Amino acid sequence: MKLLITALVFTGILVSCNSTDKTKNTTQESSEIETSKDSISNQVTKQLKAIDTDEALIATALMAAPKESRSGCKVIGYNMAGEFVTLKEGANEFICLADNPIQDGFSAACYHKDLEPFMARGRELRAEGKTGQEIFNIREEEVKSGQLVIKIGLTLHIYYGAKTLYDPETSEVAGAQYRYVIYMPWATSESTGLPEVPMAPNHPWIMNPGTHRAHIMISPLKVDGA
Repeated sequence: MKLLITALVFTGILVSCNSTDKTKNTTQESSEIETSKDSISNQVTKQLKAIDTDEALIATALMAAPKESRSGCKVIGYNMAGEFVTLKEGANEFICLADNPIQDGFSAACYHKDLEPFMARGRELRAEGKTGQEIFNIREEEVKSGQLVIKIGLTLHIYYGAKTLYDPETSEVAGAQYRYVIYMPWATSESTGLPEVPMAPNHPWIMNPGTHRAHIMISPLKVDGA
């Protein structure tokens, strides 16, 4: 009988030890996983930097342009001193507009150089204190009169997002995504067959139909994890 009791006690001790070991192992594994996650998160955070230099403004502005054209793009915009300047000279058909450092969020653009008179006129009127609707009306009349010209098919590429951190190695802005515009002055839904509102996500549609600023809008779906 004593032998039986001794055996049962010994078995209980072994079970208790195994259980304790498993608990320790599980806790240790969980701790290691959390530590690994924290390490990865810290690495990502350290990799991203604020867009707070002219070089960073140039690098992130170029992300709005087609990849194969970036090296030859001209870059304009406000520098960190608050001056509207040419940040980088270029030789191809694209002009990139850098993010404005004093505005919330991030927004850079790239457009065909033949759109520069139209864009520059908008900047000029905005500097005069004109409202968005006033700028629209003035340019509408100037396009009608031939003072401003917008060729059919000229493109505008927009790279935008809510964050102002970027990866210096890739120049990608955290969470940023793309939107594209194809200018089609005076075009309508009837003349193009495009709807005036998107039918589904990622679907092209026509905005400002029947005006000088009529354009096809294309907003690609946001990349997972962006």
